[in-house]
Amino acid sequence: MKPINVGLLGIGTVGGGTWTVLARNAEEITRRAGRPILITAVADRNVELAQKVTGGTARITTDAFELVKDPEIDIVVELIGGYTIAKDLVLTAIENGKHVVTANKALLAVHGTEIFAAAQKKGVMVAFEAAVAGGIPIIKALREGLSANRIQWIAGIINGTTNFILSEMRDKGLPFADVLKEAQALGYAEADPTFDIEGVDAAHKATIMSAIAFGIPVQFDKAYVEGITKLEATDIKYAEQLGYRIKLLGIAKRREHGVELRVHPTLIPAKRLIANVEGAMNAVLVQGDAVGATLYYGKGAGAEPTASAVIADLVDVTRLHTADPGNRVPHLAFQADQLADLPLLPIEQIETAYYLRMRVEDKPGVLADITRILADNAISIDAMLQKEPGEGEAQTDIIILTHRTIEGQANKAITNIESLPTVVGAVKRIRLEELN
Repeated sequence: MKPINVGLLGIGTVGGGTWTVLARNAEEITRRAGRPILITAVADRNVELAQKVTGGTARITTDAFELVKDPEIDIVVELIGGYTIAKDLVLTAIENGKHVVTANKALLAVHGTEIFAAAQKKGVMVAFEAAVAGGIPIIKALREGLSANRIQWIAGIINGTTNFILSEMRDKGLPFADVLKEAQALGYAEADPTFDIEGVDAAHKATIMSAIAFGIPVQFDKAYVEGITKLEATDIKYAEQLGYRIKLLGIAKRREHGVELRVHPTLIPAKRLIANVEGAMNAVLVQGDAVGATLYYGKGAGAEPTASAVIADLVDVTRLHTADPGNRVPHLAFQADQLADLPLLPIEQIETAYYLRMRVEDKPGVLADITRILADNAISIDAMLQKEPGEGEAQTDIIILTHRTIEGQANKAITNIESLPTVVGAVKRIRLEELN
């Protein structure tokens, strides 16, 4: 059968991995897809690298727009990244009747609605398994494997860099800045790690998963995003003493009047499997009404793990290449005209529990004042840890774990606690999820 011709945009880490895995497993992939899948053209500014990787068996060009317009190309694989040129190339490929496979979570989280609409209009597919959690097939699980379920919530460790940093902080008791330098030296963190450590990368991925889970448009601009830069080793130690681990979680949760979409450091009970995901690994926990909790674990980045997801998309597109567009799996799992208008809730309306650490003067009545303020705001206490002050010290730490409450109520309580004359400085607040 006639091969499917693929044009590859970018032959860096993931592009090179895609070429390698596709070549190495060509026979197996052909048996699965029903026809050969060949990368026949590559666009990259580094011509020398492209020629080295392909061994001269593919046409090399520096003009990516020429490639996406090539009538001989059936599928365009976009591995350039970013919001600007990648968007133009993807939309041009769609306009020219090409199917698109992309690993670009930032592009889809910000411009996905426009891109999916363009693809729907032209009757082509946009596949993006590699955009979330690398080699873990979480998109297929949400979109197809769990399609019988009403998804209730998703909680994911979906950024390997931050998970590595938090694991090292816990294991070695080191401050954030020292572990970040170690992560950069080992290649886990970029020279500019902002997108990772500030939670933006995880928020891109959580946005995409929320759209598929709940059948809503992608709305990255409405996500709440908080990174790990202000986390202290002290809080990681206290959390451990209370039976919890701190992870940067991407959370999407269905509520009666809307959807919570948030990324932030989170206390998780140490007995949960996801709390024990260490190093640069990823894991996503999905709760469905029929299936219960399902956990997906694996490498969230890297050349071949991500290439695995890219090629899985190529196989899917190849199988459905000639199918009636109306009979294909919808981009966001739900039929395009059936997307819900559920609002994304502002952070003040989310419901969660809290870890609160207060530095207080060692005087009688301090704890009574704090618990009174919490009670006045309808916040009940689940657990408490009060440290004995060191010899000669006049201050100590009080750590309180609350039951679930609305964030707006927690904000009021924290403001009132900070105004007490016996409380020194700001209250440290970290959200807590039991994930049960």
